[in-house]
Amino acid sequence: MEGSAVTTSAVTTRTPETTIVRDEIAPAFGPWSAVVEAGDILTIVDLYGNQAVDTLLYGAHDHALRYSAAATVTAQQNLFLTTGTVLRSDDSTPLMTIVEDEVGNHDTVGGACSKESNTLRYGHHTQHQHACVENFLIEGSKWGLGKRDLAPNINFFMNVPVDADGTLGIVDGLSAPGKKLSLRAEIDTLVLVSNCPQINNPCNGFDPTAVQMIVTRESAGA
Repeated sequence: MEGSAVTTSAVTTRTPETTIVRDEIAPAFGPWSAVVEAGDILTIVDLYGNQAVDTLLYGAHDHALRYSAAATVTAQQNLFLTTGTVLRSDDSTPLMTIVEDEVGNHDTVGGACSKESNTLRYGHHTQHQHACVENFLIEGSKWGLGKRDLAPNINFFMNVPVDADGTLGIVDGLSAPGKKLSLRAEIDTLVLVSNCPQINNPCNGFDPTAVQMIVTRESAGA
């Protein structure tokens, strides 16, 4: 019996290839900003652990579209942020989604420190200290943002437990050196960061440190 001929055809499979768009350091005490294009992934790496990363989000092409803590918390019915959280604007437009989280709990109610709040909480001797509001204003000015454009912010890596009676506190963080989280931009999003300079409470372990900001993009491979 003659054997049957078997014809095979090659199949080309395309696999995602990742391109690093940005790989930068947000210095201790300092600000950082960038536009993350729709579909790109922003990964924030807590290089030394226990660092709070105060963050604001805006539509890159319409700064009136900005992160809303109220819309985000209401939509997910959870006060804290973690994998799967969609970060939304006032009209519930998705800005970014947390797609990976090695810490599991991030704050959206603690707000940003300022010279005024430092003075009120910790005494007049702190008035000279740099604070997150100043970082936001300095970095935001590069994008045409001013004080009236600031909104309640996210505090990535910051641990703010809330008691049953509504009391909240700022306590030691849950992060550790090298822990990270990743966010996918749902629209072109301006990300404005204050790498928190607070030294009067344990949000940074009383020792602010640098964090790494990596933006990656996936495209179909050849």
